[in-house]
Amino acid sequence: MSIHKTPFLAPQVALSADRTDERMRPLFERQAGESLPYPESRRAGQVDVYHGVPVADPYRWLEDLDSDETRGWVAAQNRVTAAWLSAIPEREEIRQRLTQIWNYERYGLPVKEGGRYFFVKNDGLQNQSVLYVMEDLDGPARVLLDPNELSPDGTVALVAFNVSPDGRRVAYGLASGGSDWQEWRVRDVDTGLDLDDHLRWGKFSTSAWTLDGGGFFYSRYDEPAAGRPREEANFFQKLYFHRLGTPQSEDELVYHRPDDRQMGFLPCVTPDGRYLVIQVWKGTESENAILCKDLGSPGSQVVDLLADFDASYLFVGSDGPLFRFHSDLDAPRGRVLEVDLRDPARRWREVIPQTAETLQSVTSVHGRLVACYLQDAHSRVRLFEPDGRLARDLDLPGVGTVTGFAGRPDDPETFYCFTGYTTPSTIYRYDVETGESRVFRQPRVDFDQEAYETRQVFFESRDGTRVPMFLTHRKGLELDGTNPVYLYGYGGFNTAVTPSFGVTSLVWMEHGGIYAVANLRGGGEYGEDWHQAGTKLQKQNTFDDFIAAAEWLVANGYTSPERLAIAGFSNGGLLTAASMIQRPGLFGAVVIGVGVLDMLRFPRFTIGWGWVSDYGSPEDPKEFEVLYSYSPYHNLEPGTAYPPTLIITADHDDRVVPAHSFKFAAALQHAQGGEAPALIRIETRAGHGSGKPMSKMIQEAADELGFLLKALGMGLQSP
Repeated sequence: MSIHKTPFLAPQVALSADRTDERMRPLFERQAGESLPYPESRRAGQVDVYHGVPVADPYRWLEDLDSDETRGWVAAQNRVTAAWLSAIPEREEIRQRLTQIWNYERYGLPVKEGGRYFFVKNDGLQNQSVLYVMEDLDGPARVLLDPNELSPDGTVALVAFNVSPDGRRVAYGLASGGSDWQEWRVRDVDTGLDLDDHLRWGKFSTSAWTLDGGGFFYSRYDEPAAGRPREEANFFQKLYFHRLGTPQSEDELVYHRPDDRQMGFLPCVTPDGRYLVIQVWKGTESENAILCKDLGSPGSQVVDLLADFDASYLFVGSDGPLFRFHSDLDAPRGRVLEVDLRDPARRWREVIPQTAETLQSVTSVHGRLVACYLQDAHSRVRLFEPDGRLARDLDLPGVGTVTGFAGRPDDPETFYCFTGYTTPSTIYRYDVETGESRVFRQPRVDFDQEAYETRQVFFESRDGTRVPMFLTHRKGLELDGTNPVYLYGYGGFNTAVTPSFGVTSLVWMEHGGIYAVANLRGGGEYGEDWHQAGTKLQKQNTFDDFIAAAEWLVANGYTSPERLAIAGFSNGGLLTAASMIQRPGLFGAVVIGVGVLDMLRFPRFTIGWGWVSDYGSPEDPKEFEVLYSYSPYHNLEPGTAYPPTLIITADHDDRVVPAHSFKFAAALQHAQGGEAPALIRIETRAGHGSGKPMSKMIQEAADELGFLLKALGMGLQSP
């Protein structure tokens, strides 16, 4: 298994370029009436010109993350935020309840290699999940790797692992402090000891073993410039082969493209060990290319197989030279194509045609193709024969999300995970031959699942587009317009937001809240057309969908603007910030997590250049005009009464660098014309979210919920 992190993801009012140097001005009141000051955020005279348009950037200095001035600003902001949050009497009770519910066993999907089963498990409150191995399904599990022993604060995480075909070795990737950078090591399964192999500067990479287990393919970047690994743009990824027992300096360079700095490479070895299949990506573009290398012919070269970047091609499996791909070529909702390596012409066979539902993933197990579909943003699963004939549908326990079905073509069993808004992730073993599912691991969680219900509604966006939304809450809800609502959205990068279990949302619902999830354009719920409808020049559709969801909740008696909170993270942080700026009176509280907030400078940092496929480029005049029109940092209007806002980021986020949040927080505090708080919470030794220790997750969730309870005037209710 390899846990791959993808790289990724209003009235126009420019900030003035004046220098005010305001010091410690109180902008909001604590409940006790004691004034709290914001730290000084120096306003400089930086002005850039884009296509003849002058654009002020008074907080450019906050992009220097390691300067003394920025470090002092971060510490001062954290003191203000900590003081405000600590004055919330319910926060500690919320933290205790979060801890109580989160203390349940959580399992990852098992991976079977060499007759052994490998899976990750968290006992409940462990900072990091632990890698286990079992010799058979009915035997005991033993610890193979415990990342909690690698750092005293739990900030070293297992972010990837891949087992050799004979089950004797595990290549695993570690990340520290939430960074996307990862280091690869190799552990012997029998002894539980590491080999001497140590590979550095991996990022956005999988690993792929050769059939004999003698080594593996992986991708890496050159070592970044000294002192700036968190901000420097990542270009020119290279694909290497590492042979066990040799230093990284002797790794074989398999492929790179010095003529195209954007190309990245994901390796995969076919189950028979004959071919290396290379998926070539460029940022977060849906379109990719496929390269191939014949590992059975010594000295063979990497050759183009699907090189036009004209569609998405995801490798499903192979039968000798016959390769199957999950593709959206001429099929925006997806289909399966078969390509013959011996015939490079485009005379491809369609194995599974496009349907009205969105084909989300396809795997090949025991001579069957397992296809996972999305029907209105929830899962359906069908099994097909190799020739495309439908074999059976898989019955699911309810409306939710299914993942998994990995395995080798000759393996009669596979595993899948089912989850929903009130259903913790449950792992099932599936017998491909008989169609029987049985529970492999099912967690016990301290809450009454039967007390809640989930239903799906549809609303019309500004242009009449029909958009789905899930609502989960206690049974017997009264539609009197007073219910507090937590409205979540993402809407980007072809990512479908489907039902999943969350402790934070559960505690919210225990206190009388409604958890609402809107499936916005820009996501992948209805295929590539739905995705493209919320990108570049059409990005405003995403914000319009989210605002329409909020208006529907108010109009239909679920809540009122004063009791409506919105929250989003990463691209969702952009969503909530832009929505707040465009409709400040519609929301009672706003959470902006690790957001992309400066839409004119995002391509300059780490992997930000890869998001141009969704956002557009500020170097293009038309795309600049749209980016500038909604960029949160540039559209705050001084004197406006913005709702209570909590900005969340981390000092080691090298996906969306924290400068986005720093600059936006300073600008929001300057612009705020009301008494509502504009706070920023800056986590230390943490990144974009992956690998965050459980202790930090619980405290962040307690702070977020405490903030919302206070901002919306809610009181604690008994679970």
